[in-house]
Amino acid sequence: MRLRYRYRLYPDAAQREALARAFGCARVVFNDGLRARQTAYEAGLPYVSDGELSKRVITEAKKTPQRSWLGEVSAAVLQQALADLNAAYRAFFASITGRRKGPKVAAPRFRSKKDRRQAIRFTRNARFSVTAGGRLRLPKIGEVPVRWSRTLPSEPSSVTVIKDAAGRYFASFVVETTDEPLPQVAAEVGIDLGLTHFAVTSDGSKVDNPRFLRRAERRLRKAQQALSRTVKGSNNRAKAVVKVARAHARVADARRDFAHKLSAALIRDNQAIYVENLSVRGLARTKLAKSVHDAGWSQFVGMLEYKAARYGRTFAKIDRWFPSSKRCSACGALADKMPLNVRSWTCPCGAAHDRDVNAAINILAAGRADRLNACGGTVRPPLAVARPGEAGTHSKPPAFSAA
Repeated sequence: MRLRYRYRLYPDAAQREALARAFGCARVVFNDGLRARQTAYEAGLPYVSDGELSKRVITEAKKTPQRSWLGEVSAAVLQQALADLNAAYRAFFASITGRRKGPKVAAPRFRSKKDRRQAIRFTRNARFSVTAGGRLRLPKIGEVPVRWSRTLPSEPSSVTVIKDAAGRYFASFVVETTDEPLPQVAAEVGIDLGLTHFAVTSDGSKVDNPRFLRRAERRLRKAQQALSRTVKGSNNRAKAVVKVARAHARVADARRDFAHKLSAALIRDNQAIYVENLSVRGLARTKLAKSVHDAGWSQFVGMLEYKAARYGRTFAKIDRWFPSSKRCSACGALADKMPLNVRSWTCPCGAAHDRDVNAAINILAAGRADRLNACGGTVRPPLAVARPGEAGTHSKPPAFSAA
């Protein structure tokens, strides 16, 4: 399995200037390549191949006075910028032809120098390395100090240097990891995700929703108001922009840390984890959009999925149309309707239910049924046309002879 490990970088002033130069050169090469292909398309010329594009916007461009400064950065950075452009075009073509599943992918767009997030990538051919003193040596940039929060499990195949909107620098390594199965346990859990409680498990445990964005709204509002009062283009405005970005970064970091810790605990304590396949994109178009985005369900479920694959656990999503809240977990009866304001209800069979706990129990049962279906088919038989006698369409019941 390929995983990405991210570490904080602390470049000095000269290295920050070199990185800014590399960010700018990569952006210019990407935009030049995109412009060349767009011009060829508008003129009715054939699609510019990857090799021809590299020759035009890198090799030949370095010989011109307008682009001679491209030689000041590592060639690997420029080649990877074009590789990103080629990958974007391949994804776009696969999307419009139907070969790519999921939402439609738009055509590549020009990169802006006003974008607060910048990134460059070095592959193994670029000869980046980690020194004996724990620094990251990058070509034409130097040895950058790294804060190693954990050791790399294997030799990285590439490293991406990122500068985020808050002005922080990170090194993101892609490494090949081996599976590390955990000791098997008997427990299995179904998880119902929500807004009142972030997660409710089938054993009755409830995890409060931390609401990181809501808790930071006052600080964010003050930082945004200070930004709106500054003059465009001034140094004070640049400082205010960084303050807003840092405030948002703290919220994102806290949410990510919460999701990592909760997902790790669930994977460690359960052999199988089942969750509902929520339509986050659809919920984000409702009046609950801010709360839905603040919860970070997609990030949490993604962590559960890859950690389960790595540590030998079972993970599955049940159908989003499965009526987990309306179905009685005791007798299986289905209620006609279940408004969101109903948090507890009693089934005609006499079973009293907490709405979220009942949903989690039903999610666990549905996940187990799908996993234990040895034939690989659906658990519930598909709808079929009944025979006339079974449907009751005749006025007289069919006659049965006694044997």
